[in-house]
Amino acid sequence: MVTFIFTDVDGSTDLLRHLGDQNYAALLADHHRLLRETFAPHHGQEIDTQGDAFFVAFADAAEAAAAAVAMQRAVLKHPWPEGAAVRVRIGMHTGDPVRTGSGYVGLDVHRAARICAAGFGGQILLSQTTRDAIAGRLPPEVTLRVLGRYRLKDLQQPETLYQLLHPSLPIAFPPPRSLDAIPNNLPVQLTSFVGRDREIADVRRLLSTTRLLTLTGPGGCGKTRLALQVAAEVVDEFPDGVWLVELASLANPGLVPQAVATVLGIREEPGRPLQTTLAAAVRTRRMLLVLDNCEHLIDAAAFLVDALLQASAGLATLATSREPLGIMGELIYRVPSLTLPDQHSLSIRSLSAAEATRLFIDRAAFARPDLQLTDADAPAVAQIAAALDGIPLAIEMAAARVKMLSVAQIAQRINDRFGLLTGGSRTALPRQQTLQAVLDWSYELLSEPERAALRALSVFPAGCTLQAAEHVCVGPGIPHGDVLTLVGHLVDKSMLIAEAQATDLRYRMLATIRQYGLERLVQGGDASSVRTRQLDWCVALLTRLDPPGRPEQEWLGRVEVEHDNLRAGLAWGLESGDVAAALSLAGALAPFWLVRGYWSEGRRWLEAALTAGMNVDPDIQARGLLGLARIAEYQGDYEDARTFSEAGLVLQQHLGDNEEVAGALRTLGNIAYGRSDYTAAQQLYEESLSYGRASGDKRLIAATLINLAAVADHRGDYPAATGLAGQSLELFREIGDGRGTAFALHMLGVLASDQGDHPAAAPLFEESLALRQALGDRRGIGASLYNLGDVARARGDHARARHLFEQSLDIRRALGDKQGIAASIAGLAGIAQAQDDVATAAALWRECLQLRHAMGDKAGVAECLEHLASLLDDPARAVTLISAAGALRDGIQFPRSALTRDTVARETERLRLALGDAAFSSATAAGRRMSMEEVVGLVLQNS
Repeated sequence: MVTFIFTDVDGSTDLLRHLGDQNYAALLADHHRLLRETFAPHHGQEIDTQGDAFFVAFADAAEAAAAAVAMQRAVLKHPWPEGAAVRVRIGMHTGDPVRTGSGYVGLDVHRAARICAAGFGGQILLSQTTRDAIAGRLPPEVTLRVLGRYRLKDLQQPETLYQLLHPSLPIAFPPPRSLDAIPNNLPVQLTSFVGRDREIADVRRLLSTTRLLTLTGPGGCGKTRLALQVAAEVVDEFPDGVWLVELASLANPGLVPQAVATVLGIREEPGRPLQTTLAAAVRTRRMLLVLDNCEHLIDAAAFLVDALLQASAGLATLATSREPLGIMGELIYRVPSLTLPDQHSLSIRSLSAAEATRLFIDRAAFARPDLQLTDADAPAVAQIAAALDGIPLAIEMAAARVKMLSVAQIAQRINDRFGLLTGGSRTALPRQQTLQAVLDWSYELLSEPERAALRALSVFPAGCTLQAAEHVCVGPGIPHGDVLTLVGHLVDKSMLIAEAQATDLRYRMLATIRQYGLERLVQGGDASSVRTRQLDWCVALLTRLDPPGRPEQEWLGRVEVEHDNLRAGLAWGLESGDVAAALSLAGALAPFWLVRGYWSEGRRWLEAALTAGMNVDPDIQARGLLGLARIAEYQGDYEDARTFSEAGLVLQQHLGDNEEVAGALRTLGNIAYGRSDYTAAQQLYEESLSYGRASGDKRLIAATLINLAAVADHRGDYPAATGLAGQSLELFREIGDGRGTAFALHMLGVLASDQGDHPAAAPLFEESLALRQALGDRRGIGASLYNLGDVARARGDHARARHLFEQSLDIRRALGDKQGIAASIAGLAGIAQAQDDVATAAALWRECLQLRHAMGDKAGVAECLEHLASLLDDPARAVTLISAAGALRDGIQFPRSALTRDTVARETERLRLALGDAAFSSATAAGRRMSMEEVVGLVLQNS
């Protein structure tokens, strides 16, 4: 249990008017300083400032009461500047709030704030739970006075309030501020109001600047509940009352004036229009009219509101509607979905910090009080909230299902949300009792062209631009020129959400509305034609985005935004049999999948399209094969990569496309390099370079120069490697290729590092990393992190090196980058070895050895053998491994670096002395006779 003290400056508006902004801010800072000093003697409290309010959490209720008295006494005695008389009101409430990294959240904090708001300057009010917690524990001079039951401004059941009395504090105050003090018909709510702090503040601020504010949003988003809560918050500002007029049950527009008159207690006069009577009755009143659910009577509601606002300067109107009223002076506030939790840190406690999941937890407990949610339920709760877009009504319906289903079962069924989310409140209108009914109601309010546009736009899971909307919506009954208007109508009616992007607006649907639209699309019989138009748009988009010399970062970013839409197009191409379009789309997406790390997914799409498309245009086939080859190469699946590359190469040679031929040869060179066949790799790279030069493709030329630099590096020819990498860097910078520039900088860093010049290597790796992060190049990021870890290791900073190696390993495992995984494991093994953790180092080197052997990476296998040899207590076996590694290096012309050469030479001499010449020679000969498979088998069998 935690007791909250919530304080607020009473009459802050008058003080601000008296002092001005600057002086008031200084006074407020002085007030906060005084309160902190007052709290200093108390232990265990947490202090949070919210504007001019202040709340503190205490573990002990009696200590909190003593602190509240001390606080009031300090404020009353303090000499305030400018002749100001500062008085604070204090509310106290005890409960079980949720504590997050940013402090306490939840209903108990709000309850303390509501109790505070009911009081007056110099007064301390307590809830019933706080009174019970301190009963019998107060000092003799402190007493309690029961004030009675009052409706606080949270629309829940009345709260019994107590005043804490002390001889040095004022005693006489007016009755507590409450909903009972101002005329109103705001209903008591049976459930708590969860979250919406930011929205309440926004709506209150807007309502103070306008006389007509309309809350819009799709059905179930919480417009009504937000409007009621704001109305309760501002009740003090309208002495003639806050009046709710519910229009949902009305079907006849002519009954709107009568509904308002009934609520206000105004009788119709014979021979006089009721609207005229209403206007005369409200003329001198200062009141707030809350018109709820206007969308089906929009014209009648708008006409009446306009007339009443013109008649009365003191009238304000807060309306809820799925579309604006559309009259002069109206401000529109679109009610957002509830906030969703961070998917990376899931526990029941952390979920309570997000509004959507907190609502589910609260309503589930209400539906089944014996339910105890645990951290094991947290992922399912988060999945439910996300799948339902944070829509309050849908979440409440889902939570009600805990009466018969586990949370995991609800999550499993959530994709069938229209079947699952039924059985809402029996007292609700029929259209609010199921999620299906909520959306049916909204759909029926649309015109037929609006319905057709909604159905068509549902094929875009990632939302769309206006141009995309025009592409898929144009069809029978919808000419091109009407699409803009229809999209605008759907935004106004809360079926689409308009979101500003860097250069354009995008329009998206909540997932629940989109699923509804897709079902209507299928029912309407036009799904095939609409999805075909969407596939055509996908192909056209990638063609348009891929002009010569395109900026890669911009291209990657745009494709990422459209990725889900492109996936939908791919799926339809394969499903409908339009394999040529699907394969063309997949081939165009291959570079994106490579850079952004969608390797497994991209491979699945390409393999499916190629399997289905053996008879499509050879050029399309070839591009698909070469894209697939590059993905397989990145994954370290060299056999498949070689097969795909060779097939694509044959097709491209037949077509005479020099640029694509050069790319295929370069991929084959990469495969040979990955298998440590540096002679073959160099030949293939040089052949690729000649084709690249013939086609004039500077990007391909620069990339191949890097590859040749890597071969020279492995052979220890550092001057040649540095020259090739430098040429590559110049070319990449000339053409503005960020990814290529990062590649060249990386290679220059590797060359500096291999020669022991780590101070020169570090800035090259850092610049490369920055470029790769900007591009979202996950493979490149993993490589740069590894290289920076290697620099840290060389400098003796083992903690930083381990952290960087672990980061790179996480990225590479997520990608399935086998070559990269092995390198990162080797880095971690080296750290363990440097710290004399022999067991860990040996296990990591063996894991690395298995990976590299499976890929046929002879150079990598040799490195593992040499490190494992240095960890052995058996000198003869150590010599065998070193000798076998040397034979592997000789076979692939891969000499040891200067540093490795010196280290191995010292180790070899130590082993010679330990064994003697004869035994040393025997072990050396045995190692050189062993094949790679034999020596790897020897190591792994004896591990």
